[in-house]
Amino acid sequence: MKQFTPLQIVNARQRVTRDIINTLIASNNDVINHPVLIPETGCATWNHYFFCPDHSVRLKWDRHSPHKHVCPVDGAVFSGEPYDGAWWRWLNSLNAKACYELGVLWLLTEDDRYLGKVREILLGYARYYPLYEEHGGIPYNGPGKANAQTLCEANCFVDFARGFDIVQAHLTTEEEHFITSRLLHTGAAFLMDHRCHQIHNHEVKISAAIGIIGAVLENESYLDFAVNSKYGLAYQLEHALMPDGLWFEGSLHYHYYALQGFFAFEKVAGGTKYSLLDKPFYRRMLSAPLNMLMPDMTLPKINDCVNGQERLTHTDIYEFAWWYYQDKSYGQLLNYIYQGRERDSIDALFYAKKLPDHPLSPPCQNLHSPQSGLTIIRPKPGRAVCVKHTPYGGEHDHYNYLGLTVFDKNRAIFPDLGTTGYGAPLHYGYYKNSFAHNTLCINGKNQPPACPRVVSYTSDNNKTQLITEVDWMRPPVLPDSKTRVEWDDSAYKDVVFRRHITVSDDLLVDIIMVDNPYSQIVDTTYLVDAQFLSALKKEEYLKVLHPNVLAAKEIIPEPAAKFAFQGFTLYCYSPGASTLYPGRGPNNPSTSDIEYLIMRSREQRVNHIVVTDLSGENDIKLKVEKKTLTVLVNDELAQLYPLPS
Repeated sequence: MKQFTPLQIVNARQRVTRDIINTLIASNNDVINHPVLIPETGCATWNHYFFCPDHSVRLKWDRHSPHKHVCPVDGAVFSGEPYDGAWWRWLNSLNAKACYELGVLWLLTEDDRYLGKVREILLGYARYYPLYEEHGGIPYNGPGKANAQTLCEANCFVDFARGFDIVQAHLTTEEEHFITSRLLHTGAAFLMDHRCHQIHNHEVKISAAIGIIGAVLENESYLDFAVNSKYGLAYQLEHALMPDGLWFEGSLHYHYYALQGFFAFEKVAGGTKYSLLDKPFYRRMLSAPLNMLMPDMTLPKINDCVNGQERLTHTDIYEFAWWYYQDKSYGQLLNYIYQGRERDSIDALFYAKKLPDHPLSPPCQNLHSPQSGLTIIRPKPGRAVCVKHTPYGGEHDHYNYLGLTVFDKNRAIFPDLGTTGYGAPLHYGYYKNSFAHNTLCINGKNQPPACPRVVSYTSDNNKTQLITEVDWMRPPVLPDSKTRVEWDDSAYKDVVFRRHITVSDDLLVDIIMVDNPYSQIVDTTYLVDAQFLSALKKEEYLKVLHPNVLAAKEIIPEPAAKFAFQGFTLYCYSPGASTLYPGRGPNNPSTSDIEYLIMRSREQRVNHIVVTDLSGENDIKLKVEKKTLTVLVNDELAQLYPLPS
């Protein structure tokens, strides 16, 4: 066995508890308590199709209902494609997971029922896999056989190979040959044929699957392809990380998704000449997100992040990392994850190392990373101001340069909504778009790729100032990665967007400047996850500003328009000819709404100013004279701000 040593197995059996056994059994009930069901044809499609199109939430998966799928919000039933194919994709995932986890259960309990299930799964897929027809059609993804994209194929093969590794010695010679020839070798060949020439989380997962099969079968050609070829694992680490270790796609979810692929490989190939554990890359990837945590210990929801993926639950990564690298922060993170629950993950059994006494806490120092493109200002516990100035990250990017997220009292009051399942209409139709973020939107179109820069950053005497800028006056540098063109170059031609953020005491001052040389429609947006204290009636939202976003009657923000929310007050002001629209659009999930404040102008030089009193107790007055913004707090001078010229 390549994954675990005899000593690790003995120690895991000594550590295991009845609760851990019951958790593993419950997680695999659909496979344990029913006959093994394996598709006879390549009918599975994409898990991202298994979402309600009306509420953007995942449908209920029912082992007994392959043709009727229920929305958990209102009980609506969906049938036919794409839902039925997504049901089979879910089943493939359950089978693959069970192939590995029931193998582990057998190791821990020596109960041959679990060995028998793993054998059935492997022999069943080996029977049908060569006959599955290649199919796909998922945007910008390679095809699959058991599933509809190469990535999903790889994810299944990671678990098929790990399960096979556990039970291999207990198969007959005929069974072993049948599984290796028809499933593992055939799968490896398919994955090698369809790994794309790009830096991408997909290629990490695909290479990891090929490498795991290579390690288990002791096939050097698979291992060499997986690790050492162009776009293999070593190449991805060398070319797809930003200077501080953040994955180039700019999504913390995909940062960890890639790391899961790397570490799945390392748990099988560690200690061989193909291991990359002793290079510097993994340590940077493991440590970088811990400096990016929000006050509620979640990760920033920048770029593609389905609800829930912002939470740190990655025991499969950090148990192994804590065991191997012994970095105290990794152990403290595990301590935090396991608060209020048993240390019950599989990796804790096999890689267990005593945890530090105290859990990881949210960072209290500012983070300013101009090369990777993230600044998080942390003026006090429970409060954080995050500005996204990352370079373009490919297909999983959202079009929100200089996007703003604000936490106060440990919750996001000006949030980044993240996204929903990629097959749900609101993913491409709403959540990814510029107008659905706290940023700039021109003519209702998405921002094209560009290269943001930090103009200045200072932090002293309880005041932090950040000036960032992005322009569309020159071609951007695109990553070596496939992408979808969902932006409008002409709308942003020659536009310059600058954001001047100041955080001091309870004030957040946000000065936005836009050079708009062709007098197009400039919108700057605040999404506010709180109710107006004097709420507008639903029927007052009549004007369609953007798809799914309705607005009430316009307001001239002169003098500053004041909006009182529970716990804070927001002031919007523009010294030029702008209008302001209170609006409302889908929250995430779209079962509820979120408030919008949108300032709109056609001027060639736009200045939009938003001042937030996070105490909600002060009286703020704003005025502009001689290109200087004066902020008065309770009639006393608070700050003077030169407006960008």
